[in-house]
Amino acid sequence: MSTRLNIISFATKNLRRKMIRTLLLLLAVTVVTGTLFTATLFISSMQNALKIGTYRLGADVLVVPEKYASEARAALLAGEPTSFYMDRRVLEQVKNVDGVKRVSPQLFIKPTSFTCCYSVEAFLVAFEPSTDFTITPWLEKNLKKPLVDNEVITGRNIPTIVGDTIPFFGTPFSVVGTMEPTGMKFFDQSVFMTMDAAYQMAENSKTKSQQPIDIEKSKISAVLVQVREGIAPDRVAIRIEHDVDGVKAIASDEVISTVRKQLGGLLKGILVISAVVWILALLMIGFAFSMIVNERQRELGLLRSMGAKKGHIFRLIITEAVIISVAGGVVGLAAGSALLFTFKGLILHSLKLPYLLPSLSTLTELVAGAVLFSLLTGLLASLLPAISASKMEPYEAIRKGE
Repeated sequence: MSTRLNIISFATKNLRRKMIRTLLLLLAVTVVTGTLFTATLFISSMQNALKIGTYRLGADVLVVPEKYASEARAALLAGEPTSFYMDRRVLEQVKNVDGVKRVSPQLFIKPTSFTCCYSVEAFLVAFEPSTDFTITPWLEKNLKKPLVDNEVITGRNIPTIVGDTIPFFGTPFSVVGTMEPTGMKFFDQSVFMTMDAAYQMAENSKTKSQQPIDIEKSKISAVLVQVREGIAPDRVAIRIEHDVDGVKAIASDEVISTVRKQLGGLLKGILVISAVVWILALLMIGFAFSMIVNERQRELGLLRSMGAKKGHIFRLIITEAVIISVAGGVVGLAAGSALLFTFKGLILHSLKLPYLLPSLSTLTELVAGAVLFSLLTGLLASLLPAISASKMEPYEAIRKGE
């Protein structure tokens, strides 16, 4: 035990003696660890949001007016508020398509103002309680009752609490629930109400709002579709577009695959950059430790002549590498997390992708993996110099070091 402590103390003193070189080596490990950890955490968060958001959507196919397909995709993935309408008769036409199990309409309304929360661009989504299979299950589980009159539930990013009253188009609504975060703005920045309440709000806006809206009860924005078991959603989507004129059927698998392709391309680019940086770091650290061994030949020779064994010399070099690696790994984790937190909003705004931090257990695994990776980097880079140092003969090492 005492030998081990002496080696750690001796290694620490050696690193302090050449502080600039030590800091450069630490920086190399920091950059590699921080890059890989940040990239992995970012990709994992987007995949987590996609998984939870898709589950919450509950629909296999989303049917929208043909000319508003791009707006619908933007609403689903980026939560961009939008308004578009089609005739309610589409609902029955879609219901009769072969392979469709059940359908439910939704109404999308882009508010012109949100008087309680200026920092959030809210999205109004109205659903039909009698047929809904996306919001109603949440109500049954959490509120134990359906929405009535002007009651609404809000996404997690809407800065309201239960009991608040928020007005839209001159009509006050009472907040009775707040949904769990999903990472998808379509849910997190939306306000959900019944379609009857939405139609009544539109009617009231003609006399109560300076910016009235006109939504007839015969209009809806989208049809959510669940397909029968054993039938592929994309096949049902094709049938819907064939049987119903003027609509675009977007399969949830299509949305997921599009995002995964974006994530795949992003991940490949990050991995290539990380691999290049890691190889450079390995070469840099390996070269630095080779120089360290050459500079300290006399010192290492004296240690051998005083009774230090080859294993002691080997562990001394490895211990120095471990100290640098662990310190660099910790700093890399902190720096990477800080950068991700600082620029997350800008990145997500550019990519228009969902984002939700993974569970605590997953985060713990990522942190542990990053630290182990930094440790492995230091060990691999210092392995050959450590072996070379341990093989030195005391007399030869002292003579060359003079």
